[in-house]
Amino acid sequence: MAEGGPILRTPLHGAHVALGARMAEFAGWDMPIQYAGILEEHRAVRGAVGAFDISHMGEFFFTGRGIGAWLNSLLTNDIERLAPGEGQYTLLLNERGGVIDDLIAYRLGAEEYFLVVNASKIEEDGAWMRDRMKAGMHFEDRSAGMAAVALQGPRALQVFREVFAAEAPARFCIAAHDFGKSTALVARTGYTGEDGVEIFLPGDAGRALWDRLLAAGATPAGLGARDTLRLEACYPLNGHELGPDRTPLAAGLGFAVAMEKPGGFVGAEALRAQKAAGLAERLVAFSVEGGAAPPRAGYGLYAGQGRVGEVTSGTFSPSLGRGIGMAYVAADRAAPGTGLEMEVRGRRVPIVIARKPLYKGGLYEGT
Repeated sequence: MAEGGPILRTPLHGAHVALGARMAEFAGWDMPIQYAGILEEHRAVRGAVGAFDISHMGEFFFTGRGIGAWLNSLLTNDIERLAPGEGQYTLLLNERGGVIDDLIAYRLGAEEYFLVVNASKIEEDGAWMRDRMKAGMHFEDRSAGMAAVALQGPRALQVFREVFAAEAPARFCIAAHDFGKSTALVARTGYTGEDGVEIFLPGDAGRALWDRLLAAGATPAGLGARDTLRLEACYPLNGHELGPDRTPLAAGLGFAVAMEKPGGFVGAEALRAQKAAGLAERLVAFSVEGGAAPPRAGYGLYAGQGRVGEVTSGTFSPSLGRGIGMAYVAADRAAPGTGLEMEVRGRRVPIVIARKPLYKGGLYEGT
């Protein structure tokens, strides 16, 4: 959506209104923040299964000779390692090594790729890529015409089997499945720390899918629970933990950076220079001690009188029963177990740097 343009509605907007959802603008879209309540929806995802409308996300499709090598020159991970049906987490960087967007890339065929991008970055990502495309390559932005639902929780795969009469793909894989007269792309990644699938299909089939998933036992969940769940799992959010002035190395996302892949990628030289010089700051997770109020983005972190960091995201963790957050702090203060102070409306409260993830959902149990 262009800045200042009309607020957009997903194909599931009517379903959210019918369920009595509290709606609010997010990245230019009218999105459900909560239905019965954030706490109830959070617990449904941790204990059973929740359904999230993610139709605001962007869906980009690329085809053409040499498209894999070209995408590889823009994205940090090595997309050419993927076999058809596989996906990976990756990032799009500017020349300074700062993050334009973090996204999931899937290889659908020999010369066919599908990228899922953040809602707030659809136009920016699309323009960045179009400006760098070569002859013979085709890019189709289907974001406006697709519906998407994330099904997350310990019972997510059971609900998927009931609705689709099929097995879900393996982790970080994608497969096509019939849904009525439509074809759905079903991926298995997630943003909650629990297992589950993301289902992408034509917008006119979205409401039927949503209704079937809820009838099979999924609890509708809004962006409020999505944020508490992702913070417990320590997943970064673009515009908070990620942005054009911070690199994936500082964010602890080096696993998604194939620094030595043939041909390199936009921003690689800046990352090499940063790695050689040493990181000045690191993205950490922390918990609030003593029952203090939940942290909020922008709160300062201190060691004695010196300011050593700033909160990027914070909330009350329903699973842990205390305030939690993520923050960038000076590299020499980033070790788990380090005690710092957070300034909250003129007073200091103690926090402790913690290991990630803060809460081990189904994907992390036993690790």
